[in-house]
Amino acid sequence: MTRLKRDTKETSIRLAVQRSGGSIRVETDDRFLSHMVETLARYAGLGLELEAAGDLRHHLVEDVAIALGTALRKETPATAARYGWALVPMDEAMAQVAMDVGGRPYYRGPLPSRLYQHFLESLAVNLGATLHVRIVRGRDRHHIVEAAIKAVGLALRQALQEGETVFSTKGSVSLEWEG
Repeated sequence: MTRLKRDTKETSIRLAVQRSGGSIRVETDDRFLSHMVETLARYAGLGLELEAAGDLRHHLVEDVAIALGTALRKETPATAARYGWALVPMDEAMAQVAMDVGGRPYYRGPLPSRLYQHFLESLAVNLGATLHVRIVRGRDRHHIVEAAIKAVGLALRQALQEGETVFSTKGSVSLEWEG
């Protein structure tokens, strides 16, 4: 389990996350954000405890994504499957996601909500993931965003599965800080 505290003058975040499942408890100042983070955790098969408060909705959504991505990066095993994908329908909406948690951050959308597009981009960058989200169809913004979050969760569940070897032709990447 990875525990993280992240405080700025704009937000205060406490979270604990584990990829092997467990209970999910999400409390934020924004009900839709709480719903989306809980949905992401459930579909990803994560155990998650999150408490977050912020001054502005934008700061809260962005900083929760940064903290969650940072914690998930630490939870990613060296022998992760790396890749995950999903196609999720929700009523009239359909979202398709492809993900690689191999340490190369990149996000490509778009979503019909700039705030949740920013959420997914911040999550991907801080997780060190390549994340492609394609909206196949939909009219209702809520349904489109929720279908995308569910698809990200399912793709993340696959990508975080632990394998037996490092899934890369490069093998393990070793970094040493000097100076």
